[in-house]
Amino acid sequence: MGRKKFRGGRKGGFNRAPRGDGPAPYRSYQEIVKENANLETFYNSALPFDTDEEKLEFWLALKRELPNSFRFCGSKGHALAVKRLLETRYVPDIVNIERYDGEPVQAPQPVPWYPDQLAYSMNTPKHVIRKFPPFAAFQKFLVSETSVGNISRQEVVSMIPPLLMDVEPGMSVLDLCAAPGSKAAQLLEMVHAGEEARIRKFMQSLGEAKPQAVVEEDVDLSVDAGDDGRTTGLLIANDADYKRSHMLVHQLKRLSSPNLLVTNHDATLYPAIKLPRDPEHPDKGQYLRFDRILADVPCSGDGTLRKNINLWKDWQPGNALGLHITQVRILVRALQMLKVGGRVIYSTCSMNPVENEAVVVSAIERCGGPEKIAIVDCKDRLPLLKRKPGMHQWQIMDKSGRIWSSWEEVQQHALTHDGHMPGKLSETMFARPDSSNCSALPLDRCMRVYAHQQDTGGFFITVLEKKDEFKAKPEAKARTTTEVTSANGTEPAEVEAKMEIEEEKATLGEPTDVLPTVGAKRTLEDGDEETKPDVKRQRTDSIPGEKSEAQPDAVTKTEDVLPEPKKDAINPETKATPANGVQANRRARASDGSNEEPFKYLPSDHAVIQDIEKFYKISPRFPTDRFMVRNATGEPAKAIYYTSALLRDILVENEGRGVKFVHGGVKMFMKQDAPSAEVCRWRIQSEGMPIIEGYVGPERTVRLTNKETFRKLLKEMFPKFIDDDWKKLNEIGERAKEIGMGCCLLYVEPDGSDPDFSERMVLPLWKSFHSLNLMLPKEDRSAMLLRVFNDTSPVINQTLKDSAKKEDEATNADPEVQDETMSDAAVVGDVNGGEEAAGQPPHEAEGGNGADAPNSATD
Repeated sequence: MGRKKFRGGRKGGFNRAPRGDGPAPYRSYQEIVKENANLETFYNSALPFDTDEEKLEFWLALKRELPNSFRFCGSKGHALAVKRLLETRYVPDIVNIERYDGEPVQAPQPVPWYPDQLAYSMNTPKHVIRKFPPFAAFQKFLVSETSVGNISRQEVVSMIPPLLMDVEPGMSVLDLCAAPGSKAAQLLEMVHAGEEARIRKFMQSLGEAKPQAVVEEDVDLSVDAGDDGRTTGLLIANDADYKRSHMLVHQLKRLSSPNLLVTNHDATLYPAIKLPRDPEHPDKGQYLRFDRILADVPCSGDGTLRKNINLWKDWQPGNALGLHITQVRILVRALQMLKVGGRVIYSTCSMNPVENEAVVVSAIERCGGPEKIAIVDCKDRLPLLKRKPGMHQWQIMDKSGRIWSSWEEVQQHALTHDGHMPGKLSETMFARPDSSNCSALPLDRCMRVYAHQQDTGGFFITVLEKKDEFKAKPEAKARTTTEVTSANGTEPAEVEAKMEIEEEKATLGEPTDVLPTVGAKRTLEDGDEETKPDVKRQRTDSIPGEKSEAQPDAVTKTEDVLPEPKKDAINPETKATPANGVQANRRARASDGSNEEPFKYLPSDHAVIQDIEKFYKISPRFPTDRFMVRNATGEPAKAIYYTSALLRDILVENEGRGVKFVHGGVKMFMKQDAPSAEVCRWRIQSEGMPIIEGYVGPERTVRLTNKETFRKLLKEMFPKFIDDDWKKLNEIGERAKEIGMGCCLLYVEPDGSDPDFSERMVLPLWKSFHSLNLMLPKEDRSAMLLRVFNDTSPVINQTLKDSAKKEDEATNADPEVQDETMSDAAVVGDVNGGEEAAGQPPHEAEGGNGADAPNSATD
């Protein structure tokens, strides 16, 4: 959702080039004066500081640079393993640094209130980080683990909302305004919590898996037990901006979840999701209701002043006033889609009550009052997190900078000024009078976090619980202080009537016409720009219909709001559409309004599925009715995806209904040029491995226990495997020699004696006539080499070395021989193309010879 008329955004101010032909002068952030008279006047009056000293601390904190922060991702066991490396390998070197000025150097510190201390913060000055080698090593570790999804660079306060949602296995969760995806990643981890241990325990109970050497945490098989231990829950991550929804895909695909859907809808009119009909009531339609919804809404973002310092010059009261009604609409829509007993978390990175308490009161009022919606008391949650309670009374600053305490005061002003009233103010922005049933709401249960309390940014969080079903009241005619025509020439009354119609359609599950919305939303973390190798990986792994997923750097990163979007940033669903109705750089819309390739499920008896089952000796316990492809023909072309049963039902039932699904499913199999007819042409993708590995027969498995053997496989891509090369591979050599060609599973099973080599892994391995290759993207190989071996030397690509050797030998050859040799080398280079980064077999490249390139190119 783009802010419609932010003024002084990034197009203006010091970023504007001078007149004439000269280049724009370099100007640093230090030149921005961290002062704003209206901002300081408003918050000195509006925020209830206990003392003058606290007020001073508040402003001093806002003017300091924000500490860097990050958290460890993935399953709890994996996150703790990566965290151990930080504590044992990097922190000791950092704390031993002797600075020239005698000041001690502080290592990254765990965030005290984050569970299991899996989040860290560091405020070491940048000049110190650049100067000392231990920080360079730590930075390399941070970038490496971020690129493969083991670390998320995320601001500390943005981690709070998911922790208050109480997500449990099996729940259906919606993140309404999810981009760039850091909170959605937290939620997805919660949806999958305990899944690996449950699956392993379940398969052990059937005798299909051996007990682990390490002692596992207690596993309750009664929790989410409906699908052999697999998670049955769901996360839908939504964003109104098409490009940002693809940025979500880029962020969340790293977690390889078959329980994730990404959608592209205006959150104020999010469509009802249809489910299969109940067999006992076939005449009655069923729609998805959510257990938990996160509404981290677009906001003015003045809680991010420490990071987005342009806000100091650009902040003005109209920014927040213009967002109030959109925020109310989003929250009301969230409460409509919630189950009774479910919870909505409403949050902003703004300190302004017009975007916080006023929105909460207005939404509860529209949804039937405190009898229908309760504010949950969270004072006992995250006990080490310092916070302030929400406000029962508050003040509003109008566009001119005048502060008002109540709507009655505004009305009284109008009576004495010939009906003229201050711009942009409306009745819903103020605390309710005693006559209202919402006047005594326990708003002190809302949570306010300020910069000076624990050296963070500012944030607002409220947890709401739905006590009973309701029919939302129509949006009250905005009794604003001035009646103005909207930007597209539509009168306010017409917009309100149209919105009421569209809200009703969304509630009934009918397609809606998108109306303009406003607001700035967070971009990705600054530090994530260092994960660009993952962009290349996505480009080589994605099917043609997913090309836009490889364009995440079209939007900048931070998990915090931009201070001011570009002046012309309106709702992307209206802004980016030219007169012909087709957006630039997007494929033409399908008949159902979708911009994506369709999701087509394969029948269990499909010839390709049966061939895969036969080759990998897949257990009949594995569900084969959840495989799908992303093309209109419905036939496997390059990739086969896997989804959960609930995702399958949703995608099938909502086909052609105008629901804009951007992403769903995990890439399970990729088409591979096979060396013979007996070899299955479909290899298992690394992201699908955790889902299927327990069901593959022993005929296609290799077990590795030696650390140095693992290093050899990681270090060299496409290594030669001929004659006696198998003897160099220690304990796996003989098995690798005997196993049939094609894709197989490498079980990495350390004995636990080496703390750096203790994590069990299952990875795809490809055997051909002349090579044995670990099928991992290059950045994954590099991250594992650094994590397990502390090895930062580059990965060796044997294919490229051989190609270079051929070219070198051809230099002195006869012209005829040289032409032939160079032509052969060109084939290798063309086929290998961008695949070096992805670590895929050269003959899988989309360019040049494509998927059917001959194996002789590499073998």
